[in-house]
Amino acid sequence: MVALVRCLALLLALAGVAAATAAPTPVTTRPWQEVVVSVTDLERTARFFREIGGYEEKWRGALDPAEIAAWSLPAAAGGEALLLGPPGQGTGLVRLVRFDDAGRREPMRPGARAWDTGCYFSIMIRMKDMQAIYDDAIALGWWTETPITDLVFGSSKLKVVVYRGPDGVQVQGYERLSPPLPEAIPPFERMTGPFNMMQMVRDRDAAYAFYTDVLGFATFYKGKPYLAETPEYMPLGIPVNLTTEIPYRAGIVYPVPGEFGRMETIEIMGLEGRDYADRCTAPNLGILAVRFPVADAERAAQQVTARGWPLARPPARFPLAPYGPVEAFQVKTPDGAIIEFYTVSGEAVTASAPAAAGLPRAAGSPLASGFFTSPGRAP
Repeated sequence: MVALVRCLALLLALAGVAAATAAPTPVTTRPWQEVVVSVTDLERTARFFREIGGYEEKWRGALDPAEIAAWSLPAAAGGEALLLGPPGQGTGLVRLVRFDDAGRREPMRPGARAWDTGCYFSIMIRMKDMQAIYDDAIALGWWTETPITDLVFGSSKLKVVVYRGPDGVQVQGYERLSPPLPEAIPPFERMTGPFNMMQMVRDRDAAYAFYTDVLGFATFYKGKPYLAETPEYMPLGIPVNLTTEIPYRAGIVYPVPGEFGRMETIEIMGLEGRDYADRCTAPNLGILAVRFPVADAERAAQQVTARGWPLARPPARFPLAPYGPVEAFQVKTPDGAIIEFYTVSGEAVTASAPAAAGLPRAAGSPLASGFFTSPGRAP
């Protein structure tokens, strides 16, 4: 009998350890819906996505006073939004927002380089015919962090460049020359919808812990520090003579496996720049937020706080066209970037529900992310 009691106690103890180390339930099981970009002129920034990427207008209109209040802006403020995306795609969209009479607007990452931390660094988009896109972008008045860079990762050959447009908005484009892209990526002529968001962080491990332990996201990649064996040109812009001395480490997570809805963090180790984590807020200019749909905003907010992370803004209700009335709350990553989780009123979302029409997904599909080599993963 004593032996049986000891056995049961051991089993209970092991069960407790397993429960303590089990991955937390993800706050959402859907990829992010849109990225919100604060700009001074909607049309000026939209030209890149429309004229080069072939994006279409999904919705355009004035900001509702309740949404203005949800951004913690003065009641007298206003503004306008323009929602863009590839034809036929209902998720992975770009929402340009212009805030009016909302106080001083400053760049979130003024003149920032890759080793400056805080907020979002770039919106990541797959592209075709990079040289033609580069020429068109320059003609529109955009610029780049570096020239187009040829990269070879395992069996993958890429061209990568980070474009910088008005208000410091950065779009990281890359073209995979070989092998062909996964079938799960919808056909496109020049640009897909955004699939990943890049953040430059002070501590990759701290950012990774936030995404996995607080938000319950799954790991796509968490690599060791990468250091070039011989001097090489990099899309991150690290001086070529330092690429053998300055390592960087990356992590990529997602709420569900797939080709879209990823969040990436990179820490450049050994180069100290400015930190802009306290500038990631409306009405400042640049990449402002990423929005994820959730089944229940109140419940998701409780999950976050129960895991010891504060809310940047508690659940609030406001109209979010074209989706309808929403309840939404915000959190900030360890480096200040805003993530918003929202529920459309009356929407029933389940773990098995499709993310949105027009966005095929394939679990375990390879990614062409960009800045590092990972054996077994073709970028």
